[in-house]
Amino acid sequence: MHKPIAPTPLDSSEQPSRERRFLDRTSPRALARMHFDLDWVSAVARHRDSLVASKLNLWRDLFPPALEARVMNQPVGSQVSHRFGPGELTAPWQERLLFRVASRQFDRRFTRRGLVQPRNGRFYPRGILEGVAGVFRDDRHPFRIVESAGEQLRIDLNHPLAEHTIDLTLKIEEIWAPGEEHGGRCNEIAELLAAEGPGMQARWKDRPTDFWSDLPFMRQDPRADAEFYRGARLVDHLDSAAIGEISALYGRLLPRGGRILDLMASWHSHLSADLAPAHLAGLGLNAEELAANAQLHQRTVHDLNADPQLPYPDGAFDAVVCTVSVEYLTQPLEVFAEAARVLRRGGLLVMTFSNRWFPTKVVRIWEGIHEFERPGLVIEYFLASDRYRDLQTWSLRGLPRPADDKYADQLALSDPVYAVWGTRA
Repeated sequence: MHKPIAPTPLDSSEQPSRERRFLDRTSPRALARMHFDLDWVSAVARHRDSLVASKLNLWRDLFPPALEARVMNQPVGSQVSHRFGPGELTAPWQERLLFRVASRQFDRRFTRRGLVQPRNGRFYPRGILEGVAGVFRDDRHPFRIVESAGEQLRIDLNHPLAEHTIDLTLKIEEIWAPGEEHGGRCNEIAELLAAEGPGMQARWKDRPTDFWSDLPFMRQDPRADAEFYRGARLVDHLDSAAIGEISALYGRLLPRGGRILDLMASWHSHLSADLAPAHLAGLGLNAEELAANAQLHQRTVHDLNADPQLPYPDGAFDAVVCTVSVEYLTQPLEVFAEAARVLRRGGLLVMTFSNRWFPTKVVRIWEGIHEFERPGLVIEYFLASDRYRDLQTWSLRGLPRPADDKYADQLALSDPVYAVWGTRA
């Protein structure tokens, strides 16, 4: 239903200047790079959505009134925080945006990829609706189906964060003087932070989302994974900036000197050297890739889609990680239950992913939902086993693509990073 969001193409006016004149403090005539964190809480998890805005124009771009004066005359490294009540950062929740339409107004043939069915709790582009005032065919803003009953659908056009308290923190990372102007647009910071994404990870009114209809774990290629992955792929599947952020996340979350299992492992485990695990086990599909992973102390070739049972004793690990592979699991509920079994009480399961995958091997549900719904799907995997607590999600967008990346001359932004983790109860 929703295609992966492609990295933003480079605009010549936004390429960093080689002669940038850096400044000590912000001013209305300065440009700046800022890192924003949105922190909010749903009924089942804590969430942080991070965005790096690489070129803010402090004269032209519009900050929320509560922050506008506070970001001026500040040095690099300064942080500004503010708590926004429900509907203060996003548009406020409105009763009129929660209403019913006839089921026939949902265009099931909206895409060329087969029929699309309305499912409770799921998001769809507004253009899929017919005969709704103010909605046009090319409108891709997401809305939510909250109830499907007979010949009627109940839909919610409100922003998914409209009823949430949001803690916003910004950090000033760079400040520089503007050079020759090449045009540009006025950005509203609140829209940059919350548009089309944050909030979609959470259930609607704490009602479970229907991710389970329509054969969600089917794949284009029905061959056994062992056959598909027979040849080694000694390549990285994300750019180096995204990989660095995943490694840093593991460094923050995982215990030093612990016993760690890398699920669906390959030739890199993306663990920072200072973690110094006492034991790092890797379970993957290709022996050559595992052999090339110098961090591993133990290597096991095992197909989780053929047999989700993990070949380890109960409570064997302090942490289990899975990097950019959860989207290939055809029996995720069984795998998450097994991960809980091999974790000690209080141990951590961490899933990280992005918006890239092998199209023929990704499960149907993953490819069919919005990028920001996928953390919500992974949350449901955690909840289904009833053996995890303290669930958290994190997203990071907007990092510049590394200059030495092979796509650096074509794409402006690094691959986005998403993570979901929970503690073994």
